[in-house]
Amino acid sequence: MSGTAGRVADSTGNWVDTAAPSWLKPYLRLARLDRPIGSWLLLIPCWWSAGLAAIAAGRPYPDPWHCLLFFIGAFAMRGAGCTWNDIADRDLDAKVERTRSRPIPAGQVTVKQAFAFLVAQALIGLLVLLQFNPFTILVGILSLATVAIYPFLKRVTHWPQIGLGLAFSWGALMGWPAVFGRLDPAAFVLYAGSIAWVIAYDTIYAHQDREDDALIGIKSTAILFGERTRPMLATFFAAAVVLIAMAGWLAGGGWIFALGLAAFAMQLAWQTWRLDMADPALCLRLFKSNRDAGLILFGGMILDAFFR
Repeated sequence: MSGTAGRVADSTGNWVDTAAPSWLKPYLRLARLDRPIGSWLLLIPCWWSAGLAAIAAGRPYPDPWHCLLFFIGAFAMRGAGCTWNDIADRDLDAKVERTRSRPIPAGQVTVKQAFAFLVAQALIGLLVLLQFNPFTILVGILSLATVAIYPFLKRVTHWPQIGLGLAFSWGALMGWPAVFGRLDPAAFVLYAGSIAWVIAYDTIYAHQDREDDALIGIKSTAILFGERTRPMLATFFAAAVVLIAMAGWLAGGGWIFALGLAAFAMQLAWQTWRLDMADPALCLRLFKSNRDAGLILFGGMILDAFFR
């Protein structure tokens, strides 16, 4: 095993490594609190949806209380989702260099302990969800189906990234009904755009494990696309931009929203141009840069709402 004992191979030194109590570290790693990028990527579609709702409702900014709830809920539910993923994938993780030091295959946490931790995180997410109106609560509960099936898709299809897109983009369906108490076309189109975005950025991420995955029979778009990855990324990133533009138009977004979207598109184009599939460290850096891309777009939504 390479790297520091107990540290997942794609995680560098962080507060969990340096400051957390020893007994707590495995649980923080199960929740990926040592690597919060996934929580940000789960959160951003929620904020996009809240931003579009503010524009459509003629409000000067997204509801701060909703944005805070989405922040807490995203971190709690991403942690629960990762814990479930690690329970389901514990045998596969033991065969992959990057993941074999995760807490369950490394023997730091039992499956029963991990499941109890999953329930605790899910309860936090439920408490957050109950702060919204009844329709939004129902939409949030429906998201659990996508979370439950995602870990198993890589065993049966080269498109598990679609499953991740369905789960990680669900927030695009949450911010809108939190304001309006219903789902309108703008929210659905935003959801579709976010799914395309997730498929592209997770393909970049999957290139870190492409060789190990192929050896043990795990499927992914990284393996499916192979040398065609760059044009496929361009296709999905372009689809994301077009669909989000349509969502913004349906919500009444103006020229400031358009500028934010253009900056978002430029960042995605940079990722596509910069990609080197043979460089795992670069793939990880490009993957992480999607947080910045998403926040740039959200900033455009906020400014558009404010100056209207």
